[in-house]
Amino acid sequence: MLKEFKDFALKGNVIDMSVGIIIGAAFGKIVSSFVSDILTPPLGLLIGRMDFSSMFVSLSGTQYNSLAEAKAAGAATLNYGMFLNHTLDFVLVAFALFLLIRWVNRLKKSEPAPVVAVPDTRECPECLSPVPLKARRCAHCASPLP
Repeated sequence: MLKEFKDFALKGNVIDMSVGIIIGAAFGKIVSSFVSDILTPPLGLLIGRMDFSSMFVSLSGTQYNSLAEAKAAGAATLNYGMFLNHTLDFVLVAFALFLLIRWVNRLKKSEPAPVVAVPDTRECPECLSPVPLKARRCAHCASPLP
C-alpha cells in the first residue's frame, strides 16, 4: 500500500497539480491585495465611504446599535451588509482577474496561422503518376491531361 501511495504521489500530474495549487494560493493573496488595497479605496470614495459590514437586521426584534453589540448579546442576525461586501469583493476580484488575463493575452505573441501547402502536382488519370499542374500531357504515359 505504501508503494502504491508513493507511485500515486510522485506521478507528474499530482506534482503539477500541487504546484498549481500552491501558486494559485499565493496568486490569490496578490489578487485579494489588489482588490482591497487598490480597487476598493477609490470605490469607497465614490460611494461615500459607506461600510456595508455594519448593516444587519436583528431577527429577535431587539434593536442593537452595532453588529458587534448584537453578537455579544447572542442575538440572531441577518447580516446582509456582509453579504453585500462579499458580493462586491467577488465582482472586484473577477474584474481584476479579467484585467490581468487580458493584459497577459496581449503580452503573448500571436502564433501565425499555419501555411497550407498548395499542391504543385496532380495525378494522371491514366497511369496515376504525379505530373505538374501546368502540364498538358503526362510525361510517363503521354496521355493528354484535362
